[in-house]
Amino acid sequence: MTLSPVYIGRPQETREPVEQRVYDLLDALQISYQRVDHDPAYDMDACAGISQALGVHICKNLLLTPRNRSAFYLLAMPEDLPFRTADFSKIIGSSRLSFATGEDLQALLGVQPGSASVLGLMNDTERRVTLALERRVAEAEWFGCHPCRNTSSLRLKTKDLLHIFLPHIGVTPIIVDL
Repeated sequence: MTLSPVYIGRPQETREPVEQRVYDLLDALQISYQRVDHDPAYDMDACAGISQALGVHICKNLLLTPRNRSAFYLLAMPEDLPFRTADFSKIIGSSRLSFATGEDLQALLGVQPGSASVLGLMNDTERRVTLALERRVAEAEWFGCHPCRNTSSLRLKTKDLLHIFLPHIGVTPIIVDL
C-alpha cells in the first residue's frame, strides 16, 4: 500500500464533497488532526501500515441492523478484536444483528462500503444510527478513522471526538464491553 507522509490538517487540494465536509467541520470545531493519504483500504489488513504511520489503531467500524431494519448501530471497535454478532446483540438488547447494506451506508452515513466512520454520523441528520464505542476505543488517548473516504485516514484525540465532535452533531454514544 502506498502511504503519503503524515500531514497536519486538511489537504490543500479539493476532495470529494463528503470528505471536504469532514475537514470543514473538524476545522470549524477547532479539532486538531493528523492525516495520511493512501490507496483504498477496504479491510483491516490494509489498515496495518496506516495505523503504524499515524501511531494509532484505525477502528473497525461496522454498521449493523436487525432483520426488520428497525434500528441501526455503528460499532467502533479495536481492529484486532473479533466480532461476535450474538454477543453484541445481547449487550444492546437487540434481536440478532446483520451487516447493513451498501445502500444503508450511503443513505445513513453518506459513505461507500469500506469507508464507514464515526465521522459519517454528521450525515445522519435524522439520527437513525446509534453509536456504540467499545470501551477500549472510548478510553484510548487517540482515535483513528477515515474521513468518510477510505483513501485517507485521520488521527485525533478521543476526548475531542467524545466532548466536541459528537455533542456538536447531537450524538451520545453507548459504551460497550466486548
